[in-house]
Amino acid sequence: MTDQTNSDSCCSTDGSCHSGTQRGEVTAVYKVSGMTCGHCEGAVSEEISAISGVTSVKAVAETGEVTVASAAPLDEEAVRAAVDEAGYELVGSL
Repeated sequence: MTDQTNSDSCCSTDGSCHSGTQRGEVTAVYKVSGMTCGHCEGAVSEEISAISGVTSVKAVAETGEVTVASAAPLDEEAVRAAVDEAGYELVGSL
């Protein structure tokens, strides 16, 4: 007998996900304008990471996209305030 996993799921049988998020997490992608380098990515990531419930942040200056994993959906105004605090502009969610 062989172990089979659900091919429609990114999660393994132990509950871990290949994308780096854990079961029960919500992932959202935001568009941020003004990021041009790694320092920008770090500033945005640091501010968004401070929002309660956020478990991971990946900012990519080249595309202006910021992927955020959290325990529950985030209030977009909280994300906007964090991005503003970092010195950039939240264009919206994708």
